[in-house]
Parts: sequence; structure tokens; C-alpha cells
Amino acid sequence: MIKAPKLKRFGAFLLPWIYLMNIFNLKNGTYLFFILLLWGCGYQTSEKEAVSNPKVDSIQELVNIAKTAKELPLHDKKEYLIDAEKLTAELPQDTVQLKQLSEISLAYKRLEDSLGFRRTNTLLLEMSQNLNDKTITGYSHWDLAAFFNSQGVTDSSFYHYKKALKSFEQLPIDSTSKSLRARMYYNMARLQDSYKDYLGGEINAIEAIKIFDELEDNYRLYNSYTILGVLAIGIGDSDKALKSYEKAREYLDKSARKNKADLILQNQNNIASVYLNTEDFYKAKQAYQQLLSNPDLKEEKPETYEKALGSLAFSVLKEDNDIEKANELLHEAFTFNLKSGSKYDQARLHYYYAEVLSAKGTNKQAILQAKEAYTIARETYNNDRSLDALRLLNKLDPANSQSYFEEYFQLNEAIKEEERTKRDKFGRIRMETDDIIEENQLLTKEKQVWVYAAMLLIVFGIGFMAIVSLYVSNNQLKFKQRQQESNQEIYNLMLSQQGKFEEGKQLEQKRISEELHDGILGEMLGIRLILSGLNEREDQASIEQRAALIEKLQDVEEEIRTISHELNHASYEKFHNFIVSLEDMIEGIEKSSGISCSFTYDNKVPWDNLLGDIKINAYRIIQESLKNCVKHAKSQNVSISFRVVDDNLKLTITDDGIGFDINRKKKGIGLRNIISRVKKIKAKLDIDSKPGKGTTIKVLIPAKYVELQIPDKINALNA
Repeated sequence: MIKAPKLKRFGAFLLPWIYLMNIFNLKNGTYLFFILLLWGCGYQTSEKEAVSNPKVDSIQELVNIAKTAKELPLHDKKEYLIDAEKLTAELPQDTVQLKQLSEISLAYKRLEDSLGFRRTNTLLLEMSQNLNDKTITGYSHWDLAAFFNSQGVTDSSFYHYKKALKSFEQLPIDSTSKSLRARMYYNMARLQDSYKDYLGGEINAIEAIKIFDELEDNYRLYNSYTILGVLAIGIGDSDKALKSYEKAREYLDKSARKNKADLILQNQNNIASVYLNTEDFYKAKQAYQQLLSNPDLKEEKPETYEKALGSLAFSVLKEDNDIEKANELLHEAFTFNLKSGSKYDQARLHYYYAEVLSAKGTNKQAILQAKEAYTIARETYNNDRSLDALRLLNKLDPANSQSYFEEYFQLNEAIKEEERTKRDKFGRIRMETDDIIEENQLLTKEKQVWVYAAMLLIVFGIGFMAIVSLYVSNNQLKFKQRQQESNQEIYNLMLSQQGKFEEGKQLEQKRISEELHDGILGEMLGIRLILSGLNEREDQASIEQRAALIEKLQDVEEEIRTISHELNHASYEKFHNFIVSLEDMIEGIEKSSGISCSFTYDNKVPWDNLLGDIKINAYRIIQESLKNCVKHAKSQNVSISFRVVDDNLKLTITDDGIGFDINRKKKGIGLRNIISRVKKIKAKLDIDSKPGKGTTIKVLIPAKYVELQIPDKINALNA
């Protein structure tokens, strides 16, 4: 009986033959025997080869099927890679296992299975670092950099190219390791061009050129000089850009690439673009005419063909002032663009068409085309074309030139700030990566020193501990004697303080009595006598006098309240600070947000005797939960309950908001803060929420209280 992996290999073997039979409309029976015979021979050969390392051969077969079997659906290809992963996990942890895992990771990337790729790549990086395999580590960072670049996360891509470079720099120096380092320099230069870090990109491109020149790698020299030309355009050095493109053409002519003809077209287009950007329209026209004269350009390079048409139209307009020819070329370019559907190029074509219409004298239509160019440029994030369109509108529409100028200025400043931020970010990545490498090297050396130092410290430590233990035992006896003397002094001090407290209490009572008798009772007696005389009178003066006396009564009421506050302030602070703080915070959030909050708590709990960690973290949990109710849950009503359950405190916060999916992987910072605070006080957290059903947060906190130190000492003394 054939096992599952063998059946998969057999299926993969049959797929291309079945495909050929369908093409030639052959009968299954005619060729079935022939196919089985071929498979049998191939299978026997693979069995013989697998004797040396059958698992590795099986892994390679599964990976090759996943990469090459076009007839298989994507799900089946992933299944083959999963089987390959399982077999790889059974291999010994050495370079053979790393190479197989590297092939699997790369296969996931080619299948655009980001989850599978990230999973295997993370494992591969960890294993390669543990085995100190710099080659695999470098390739893993390279794959990860290419992945992030394809996702548009260019800062992470640059970081991993830098890490790959550092790994390849630690390999023995040979042609392979040199080429790997140069390719990392080239990739970093390309990324730096996208963020307009032209100087940094130029440095990396030159480093790549030095190495490729030493290796006589003509094709990669072509690429490196090409990116050097692109960076020179960014700096504004058109002469250097032309020299770089011409140098790139020299190396391209020496290379033996299969796509050499396409690359020549690319090089010609680059040179023509430099002439166009420097407004040398005569040379630009000649260069674009030469490019368009290639009969294969339209079919093999449609995007280049469309751009060349538009650029030639603009060059003809500016150089020859041939409006009809320019209009004809642009019409063809627009027609071709409709077929390709490239919206990014539409902004450029509309910009050129606005120039043509302006030359015709149809200014209103030219303004409309310029506005269309600006709109499309903004939609496609084409900043350079957006600025060009605004400059043209400023020239075509003098009545609104002020608004165009202000918009141009704001956009230009925003672009500069964004570019400056991104360049700084790239600079930080370079610096941080270099620092990490240096730190790792220092740590490796320091580790060896510390191992020897630790051994010496252990020997000395044992002897030192023996001496210290004898010293400590003697000091403990002395300490107990001094402690008894200190306790007696503390007790005497407490008695003295108690006497002073009673004396102060009596003085305060006397002061309050005098305040009440001499001040408040006297005023109230006078007001009572006057009001008695006014009760029978209804004239306006009496009414006003009664109102004034009522106001005076309010002043007396305020004075009584002040005295009452002074009497109760100390106990208020002592017993109710924590609860009052919670109530103030809840009331403040209630007033500022407009939501209705209710707060209940157990009066029997000595809240202020709770440990400080419990109070501050419980306070912050309630505060963070209410903020989430306001910012995210859109709640109208929230209830907070704090009560005792056995030996624990149970905090319950319930809202009627929109709720959320508690199973989602990504949690907000507020929820993460709550989880962190729950862990700090060793509590248990339970969150119950569903979209549209509100949220309930329950926190079960172990109740721990502050021990009263003075009573304990008194008891010890009494004992």
C-alpha cells in the first residue's frame, strides 16, 4: 500500500502528463501503461537516492511540488509545505535542517502566504542565530526585507537589509560573500531613493559599485549605475545622472543577460528623462524619437511606450511649438492609457494636455485639465506632479493665483517635513543597527571575562559568607538588646504624645464653644428678634429687610458649615480618602463626558487601610475603564461596584456601550494597561463583551491591608 507522501509525489508526477494528454486529446487507456512505467522508473530512482537521506529528499520533493505544480490549487500547495515543515522538524538541529527550513520559508513567500512565511522565517532566524550560521541569518533577513518592501513597509525593509548586510560581513571573504554584501548595499540605495535620502543612497550605491567592479559583475554594475543616476536626479545633478546612465549602458553592453534588449530600452528612457527634466527639449525629442522607433517597444514595454509618447508630445510642443503634432501624440497616449488603466500616468498626460491647450489659447480648458492633473496626482500620491500642476494653475489662472500659491506652499512644506522625518528615521535605523552589532560583539568578549570572574567570585564568596555568618550571629544578639531599649523609648514617647493630643483636643473644643456662643448664637438671636417684629408688616421696606436677614442667615449657615468641616476634616481624611477620591474621579468623568455613572461600595471595608498598590491600581483600572467607555464604547450608562467576596475584593464595571470582540488579537493600549495593572496586584480579570451587547469587567483582588505598626509595638512591650 502506498503511503500518503508517496501518493502526493505520484499525483504531482502525473499532473503534467495528464495536462499533455488533454492538450493532444489522447485517450487515457492508450497511454496509461506508458505513464505508470515512467513513474515507476522515476520512483525507483528516487528511492535509491533516498537511501542516503530519505527525509531530506522527501522535503525537497514536497517543496518542489509546491513551487512548480501550476495545476495544483493554492490550498494543496500549502498542504505540501506543511508536510515539509513536519518532516523538517524531525531532522537534527544542524545546517541541513536550516537549509530545508529556508527553502520552505522562501516557498511560502512565493505563494504570498504571509502567515506561513512569517512563522517559518521567525523560527529560521532564531535557529540560525542559536547555531551561529551567518549565511542563513543573512538570507532570512534578506527574505524578510523583501517581504516588507512588497508590503510597502520600507523602514522595516531597510532595517532587515541592514541586518542582512551585517550578517554577510561576518562571513569569510570570498566572491560569494562580497556579492551578497554588494547586493544589500544596492537594495538599501533603492529604498533610500524612495524616501529621497539621496546622499545616503549615493553612499550605498558607490559601495555596491566598488564590490561589483572588483567581481566584474557587469549586470549588477548596470543596476548600480542606474540607481546612482536616479539618485543624482533627486539631488539635482543632471550631468552626473547622464554620466551614470551612460556608464550603465557600457556595462549592459558587456553583459550577457537574456532580457538585454528590454534593459537597453529602459536605459534609453532614463537618458531621455534627464533631458526632459533639464528642459533640453531638443535632445529629449531626439532621444524619445529614437526610443519610439523600436518596433518591439509597444508590445514588450507598453508602460514605457505610453510614457515616451507623452514625453515626446511635450518635447515637440516646447521645442518646435508644433501644437497639432503634440496634440496627436497625446491623443494616442490617452487612448493607450485607457487600455492599460494606469491612473498614475494619467496625471502627467493631463498636465501635458493643459500645456497644449494653453499654447492653443483655450485657457479655460487648459485650467480644467491642470485641475484634473492635480486631482489625480493627489489621489495617486504623486507629490512632484501635484506641485507641477499647482505651478501651472498659478500661471494659467492669475485671478486665483494667491490660493494656488498658498496650497503649493503648504503642500511643499508638508512634503519636505515628511521626507525629513523619514530620512531621520532611516538614519536612526542605521545608527541603531550598528550599535546593536557593536554591543553584541562587546557582550561576547565580556561574557568570557565574566565567566572567569564569576568562578573567582564564587571561591571568595564562600569564604566571605562563612566569615559574615559568624559576624552576623554576634551582631544579632547586640541588636536585640538595642531593640528592647528603643521600644521602651518609643513607648514613653507615645505616652507623651498622647498627653499633648488630649491637651490640644481640649483647647480646640474650648475655641469652638466660644465661636458658637459669641458669634453664631448672638447673630441668630438678633435676627430672631428683628424677624419677630417684621412678621406683621407687609410694606416694601419690611420685605427688603426680611430678604437681607435671610441672606445673613445664609452667611451664618456657611459659618456653621466651615466649623463643621474643621471638626470632621481629620477623620474624613483618615477613613474616606480612597472612596472620596474614587467618587471625585467618577463625578469628574461624568460631568465632562455626559454619561451617567453609579458607584456603590461596601461600607464595612476599611478602604484606607488597603495596601497602597491595591488602591492606586484599582483607581487606575476604574479610570481607564471609564475612559474606554467614553472614547470607544460610546456608553450612556456605567455602573461601578466595589464589594467584599470571601477574602477578596470584587470590582465590577458594567456599561451599555457598543462592546467589542474579546477574541481579537490586537488589543488597544487601554485594555493592555488594565491587564498589566491586574497582574501587578495578582488579581484575576474577567471581561465579558460582545459587539452591540455592552461590556462587563470583573476584577477579583486579594484583600491585603496595612498593618498598624504602633499598636503592634505596644503589644510587644506589654508582652
